[in-house]
Amino acid sequence: MKFAFILDPLDSLKTAKDTSLAIMREAAARGHALFVAEQDDLVLRNGTALIQAAEFRFSDGQEWFSLGEKTLHSPTDFDALLMRKDPPFDTEYIYSTYLLELAENQGARVLNRPRSIRDWNEKLSVARFPQFAPPFLVTRHIAAIRQFLEDEGDIVVKPLDGMGGSGVFRLHRQDHNIGVILETITHYERRTVMAQRYLPEIKAGDKRILIIDGEPLPYALARIPKAGETRGNLAAGGKGVAQPLSAHDREIAIAVGVELKKEGLFLVGLDVIGDHLTEINVTSPTGMVEIAAQTDCNPAVVFVDALEKSV
Repeated sequence: MKFAFILDPLDSLKTAKDTSLAIMREAAARGHALFVAEQDDLVLRNGTALIQAAEFRFSDGQEWFSLGEKTLHSPTDFDALLMRKDPPFDTEYIYSTYLLELAENQGARVLNRPRSIRDWNEKLSVARFPQFAPPFLVTRHIAAIRQFLEDEGDIVVKPLDGMGGSGVFRLHRQDHNIGVILETITHYERRTVMAQRYLPEIKAGDKRILIIDGEPLPYALARIPKAGETRGNLAAGGKGVAQPLSAHDREIAIAVGVELKKEGLFLVGLDVIGDHLTEINVTSPTGMVEIAAQTDCNPAVVFVDALEKSV
């Protein structure tokens, strides 16, 4: 089969831990042909979506890959296009989903489904499953957030388009910087944000549960905050510890996974703190390499198995 991956620049990827590369290594080991492209390689010519892509091969040594000539392809030249560009989910990302949706309408298999990537904001999507979410508020109004803080006592506030824990603040009633933090994160009430009740279970880890074609892996990656931090994100210095799903983790994952599969969201990362679902990551979820290194489960193998069956 032929698979095209839309990635960040190759020289920016962390080869030892990148989830996209783990998937690509497994696909290459099975003899599949791999092609790579970047976000700006998507093209619309008149009514036809096209993609500039280069054939990719893994190499040994310091130069860990080789690339062929970048050439113009129809998206249907590939058995699947895999959108693995990291956030931020900005205007350019949205434009990419429009182009990929046109490619999908022409018959291409695109994972994750572009329309669903747009529709499932990674913070707001927890509202689809209120039975699992902690108390939360979405607003740009500072007075409303202050009242939410007064009601809950201890909260986190975060932008709706952030990643890796960036822009996340914890606030409590005695904080002396409430005003400046809320002014900063809302851009003086010009940007909508989410506030959630602070969950002290974060100390045991922010659990990343990977869902592949609607089915959860048996292990989660608990991202444990470093000393003095309230964020468990690996990008913020958290330590990843793989652990079996609890019964409640699995209940959340199964219920959410059913809906994700209906929406064509093939690979998704759920964030669960304690018993609460806090985010649904649909853009470029990670954690496969860490789970594979610590358990008897290889997520990349599970993913490529499901991908082959899907296409």
